[in-house]
Amino acid sequence: MRAKDAVGRYGERVAARKLGEAGLTVLETNWRCREPGVSGEIDIVARDGDHLVVCEVKTRRSLSAGTPAEAVTPDKLEQLQTLATQWLKAHPGVTPAGIRFDVVAVEVAERGAARVEHLVGVS
Repeated sequence: MRAKDAVGRYGERVAARKLGEAGLTVLETNWRCREPGVSGEIDIVARDGDHLVVCEVKTRRSLSAGTPAEAVTPDKLEQLQTLATQWLKAHPGVTPAGIRFDVVAVEVAERGAARVEHLVGVS
């Protein structure tokens, strides 16, 4: 596994734990769309009460290229909306009251715990 991939997987584990601590139920991680013409991955799909939460996780070891949250562009949010629709089609038994898009930004520390920021309802 490449170092970049390992950092990303670490961030996703930290994010899932943070979401659980916040009371969300993680339903799935690293869901890949298999539909023709639609590509991408949802890092975490969770439930918060009767709402579905589609969560993008961004992890950085350095802030030299900006904060993790700054890496979530309008194009990425649009892609997540498309992927959320596909996820719901693949899981017909799930009928949420609404869908929310969150970002979990993880900054890996040289020593100690990572800094984690949960941004709720990013648009």
